[in-house]
Amino acid sequence: MPDDLSGLAASDEPPFAALVTQIAGAEPLAAACSLGQVEADVVATDVGAVAVLRDAAGDAPAHAAAALTTLVKGVPLILVERRGEQLTMTRWTDGAAGDTLAPGLVLGGAPESLEDLLTGTTTIGALDGIVPSGSISRFKAMRMLTSAARKARKK
Repeated sequence: MPDDLSGLAASDEPPFAALVTQIAGAEPLAAACSLGQVEADVVATDVGAVAVLRDAAGDAPAHAAAALTTLVKGVPLILVERRGEQLTMTRWTDGAAGDTLAPGLVLGGAPESLEDLLTGTTTIGALDGIVPSGSISRFKAMRMLTSAARKARKK
């Protein structure tokens, strides 16, 4: 009998990673993903847009969070990673990782659809209004973000 039984509990479930933001719509977040060269499927929720990363292996999620928060300065996001049964949530701002947050606190006020997505009871394909980051060209993304920044400055 081996001393270490941790390998017996290994899950065959693939890793999952998502970026939870306060950005109001799926298109602006998909545009930012396009500019940051982050491949994701983005959906809007009641609390903000969520980008489900297509590459959740290794340190790809951390690179994606760093790229987006560097591109959109001052806008924090939460990187959610699920590996097996472990759910980790880290706050990112301006290209740097911050605090690790308790999943219960983050999911406590979240819409049910977001909770289902993050816990794996639904998939991004089952949700309405998905915007793939690859569907927005870098030129169109730049125009969209420039326009949004101009509108924000006028307010």
